[in-house]
Amino acid sequence: MNRFIQQGAKFTSNFKQYLKLPNHNAGSYFHDIQLRNFENISNKNIVNMVVEVPRWSNAKFEISKSIPLNPIVQDTKKGKLRFVNNIFPYHGYIHNYGAIPQTWEDPTLAIASMDNLKGDNDPLDMCEIGNTGILSTGDIVQVKVLGSLALIDDGELDWKIIGINIKDPLANVVNDLNDVAENFPGLLAATKTWFRDYKIPSGKPKNKFFGDYKNVDETIQVIENCHKAWQALINNYDIIDYTDKPWINNSTNNTGFNDIQDTRLPDAPIDPSINTWCYLK
Repeated sequence: MNRFIQQGAKFTSNFKQYLKLPNHNAGSYFHDIQLRNFENISNKNIVNMVVEVPRWSNAKFEISKSIPLNPIVQDTKKGKLRFVNNIFPYHGYIHNYGAIPQTWEDPTLAIASMDNLKGDNDPLDMCEIGNTGILSTGDIVQVKVLGSLALIDDGELDWKIIGINIKDPLANVVNDLNDVAENFPGLLAATKTWFRDYKIPSGKPKNKFFGDYKNVDETIQVIENCHKAWQALINNYDIIDYTDKPWINNSTNNTGFNDIQDTRLPDAPIDPSINTWCYLK
């Protein structure tokens, strides 16, 4: 059975991938997946991750905030589909990359302890670093939280949570960033370099960070704060006039959207130039 409902072809502007619920209706990747599964509800270290971009791929897929039921789509910029460049020696995204459901980085809240930075209006980003393989767009996996990096992207706070699939062979021995450094030497430095530089080939300056990596306890607090922000968004959606607020339609409030049909098409070809290397000085 397909785990999702797809419309259109991947690598086109018409592509939409919806979460398929147990009743076969379409659901929201943003709102209908719990932050934590019931069996781990009291374990703050383990959260769910929605995979958007598989490791070593270039197409920038993301959960849509503006389309009802929040399907995964390919991001666009100036009318063109977005692909990240290959920055030598990295190919595409260096980790399985995605979002933590039921979290939201509030763009209206200035964080005094972080130079009044505001959130980027998205769910929290997750980088899954394990060796369980290349995951697929739309996969939902449980991930152990290991730390985080506070990226500043176009003046907005854009947290990058670092975690490992709980099914990874090393998940039982990797519990924090010290263990990451021991078992994945060079990975933390490479991750920071990649996020600093990945927009340079498109004419952007280097990204900056607010400080260095945060530990597990600090990262869990970030997740809890963003989960509370998501709850406030849901509860106050019709009261507070958020700018560009996300669409909150979900499986319990999806009148008129249960007739979404699967109209998938074969993947569209990707421009071969996407596979070229970019060398940075």
